[in-house]
Amino acid sequence: MSDTASEGFEDSFAEQQRMRELFSQETRHLIIQLILGHPAHLVSLAELDYMIPKNEAAILDQLETLRDAGILDVYVHEPNASTRNLPSKFWGPTERGVEILYEHNFLRGVPIARAVYEETDKSERVRRHEAAPRPTLPAAVTDALEFDEPDLDAVDASPEQ
Repeated sequence: MSDTASEGFEDSFAEQQRMRELFSQETRHLIIQLILGHPAHLVSLAELDYMIPKNEAAILDQLETLRDAGILDVYVHEPNASTRNLPSKFWGPTERGVEILYEHNFLRGVPIARAVYEETDKSERVRRHEAAPRPTLPAAVTDALEFDEPDLDAVDASPEQ
């Protein structure tokens, strides 16, 4: 076996191990789950701060770690910048980020993360942030995070057995 093949294998293994360590940290894991569950997959710092039981500095630190790893990025909606009560910066996945999340089976959990997000009580401020206009994610990200919502009306209309 050539040295090149074994080095490639070791590099791949090291990268997988690095990603597992990255995702196993509690705050980063919660951030990813919240973003996956958010209807727009773009969250403001206020939404993260409300939903994650850590201080804002700790959340920002972990967001930067995920950004440095190429998983998340900041998306800016300039029209909101001049509006006092609306966020203009949102955190969301990158194209490479959804590839990594797919490789590590996070995308399978999108429907569950969405259900948890929708059932979570939110403050008035968080609801306002949730409804704020947002920038558009790259099409590849949007496509990767789409899933078919169940047709609950069809389930309710089915005859009982």
